[in-house]
Amino acid sequence: MMDYGKHKYQQSKKIQKKTHHTVQTKEIKLRPFTGEHDFGIKMRHVSEFLEKGDKVKITVVFRGRELQFKKQGEVMLAKVTEAIGEQGSVEKNATMEGRSMIMMISPKKTTP
Repeated sequence: MMDYGKHKYQQSKKIQKKTHHTVQTKEIKLRPFTGEHDFGIKMRHVSEFLEKGDKVKITVVFRGRELQFKKQGEVMLAKVTEAIGEQGSVEKNATMEGRSMIMMISPKKTTP
């Protein structure tokens, strides 16, 4: 003998588990003077993360005397914003936290 109500409940839980997607936060680290090719590869990773529906945290890390070039970090994050285009939107603008500049990007919501 089997409890039919319990069986139906367990089946519905399995279906919910398959369709449920948890949003993760992925992080991409850049430097103020990251090369063009490396930047392109990092942007390809960002677009893959956004397609999966994950948020992306872009971090520009300053080391040593690079801290004098905060403007270059802002330029780098502006290039990131331009590169993602319509795939995502800026959730949190660039802010300095210690020796790093951080920006959050979330995927665009697609309507079915």
